[in-house]
Parts: sequence; C-alpha cells; structure tokens
Amino acid sequence: MSEEYGSDRDTPVGTPVVRADPAITGERAAEAVGFDPDDPASVQEAADVVAEFATGAVGGNDHVLMLRGAAACAALVRGVGSYKQAAERAGEGVTVSFIRKWARVHDLPQSIRRHVARGHIAPTAAKHIARVPTEDRYLLAWASLDADLTVRDIRSVASEINNGSDVEAALRDHGLTPGQLSMTLPPELYVELRHRASMANRDPGAVVADALSTYFERDG
Repeated sequence: MSEEYGSDRDTPVGTPVVRADPAITGERAAEAVGFDPDDPASVQEAADVVAEFATGAVGGNDHVLMLRGAAACAALVRGVGSYKQAAERAGEGVTVSFIRKWARVHDLPQSIRRHVARGHIAPTAAKHIARVPTEDRYLLAWASLDADLTVRDIRSVASEINNGSDVEAALRDHGLTPGQLSMTLPPELYVELRHRASMANRDPGAVVADALSTYFERDG
C-alpha cells in the first residue's frame, strides 16, 4: 500500500509540491509561490494572499490560484498558531471558517490535490472532500472522478458521512457503486482477460483485482 494512502499531507506546510510540477501546471509551475510558516516575512505574505483570496481579489475559478490560497491559509495558521489568530492577521472579511476549510484542502493527500490542480476536481468540491475522515477521502474523491459527481453531490455525500454513514453506503445512496471503474484495455489484453476469467469461472473484475494486488505489493 502506498505510504501516503490514508494519511494527510506529508510535505512541509506551504511547499508548492503540486503547483510547482510542470507535468501538472505547465509553464505556470515556474510561478508557484511557497510559504514558510517559520519565516515572519513569508507568514506576512501568506496573510496578504489569504486576504486577497477571501475577498475575491484573486482566485475566482482559477484552480491553481485557489490552491495557492489554500497553501497560504495552511501556512498562516501554522505560522501564527491558531485559526482565530490567522483570521485576525489576514484582516477584515476573513473568517475562521474560511481559513479552516481551505487549510484542510491544502492538507489533502497529494494524489487528490494533483487532480484539483489539473482541474478534474473543483476546488469547491475539494473543500467537501476534505471535511470527511482521512480514510474516506480517497473513495469520495475517486468516485467524484469516475461518476462525474457535481459539487452538490459531493457535498451531500460528505454530509452523510459526517453524520455517521459509512462512505460506501453514502455513495450507494446516491446510486453509485464504490470501486466501479470503466477503463479501456488493449484488445489483446481484453481478450486474454475475458478468456482467463471465463476459464476460471470468475468475474473479470476479480481477476484484475488479484493482478493489481500482486503488482502493488511488488512495487510498494
């Protein structure tokens, strides 16, 4: 199992790991801004960015800028010590709730944040994914991709989970099958998969699951 699976962000707060990756953000990677919660000047820069982000001066529907705002929120909280102090430092119009929500987005695992940066998961949807327990975030995030869930759908499922529902049950309540994935295989592999599954009296998905388990165990 991946080391990151089931855990929160494991890189330093404010580090633009995703935003600085050219494979994800292209030429904009060179513009990625990092924030150091241990550097007073950087903390002030984070406070300024949060103020602009919260008042709508920057960000808008730009998912990369919104991730920068999320990073600033997380760094500011770490730098000043609390959500309340962070809100006060950012200034008028910035609430504790706003900072908490976006700091949580920055703390999402990198594999999820990469899809936010690519524009596959809306930052507003990521806020709701970040509300659920750590272990449930992956299943909700991947379901949002595979089932093309709306932000409203994701918010609804997240609310059910936080009200005590099992994540798989919450997804089923919305007509989704947890773990269901549609993919295209090369014709020769597709034929071989169907052949082997038929000869073993097994579902093709079970054969694929066994093969993936072996692959993931071997490659760590």
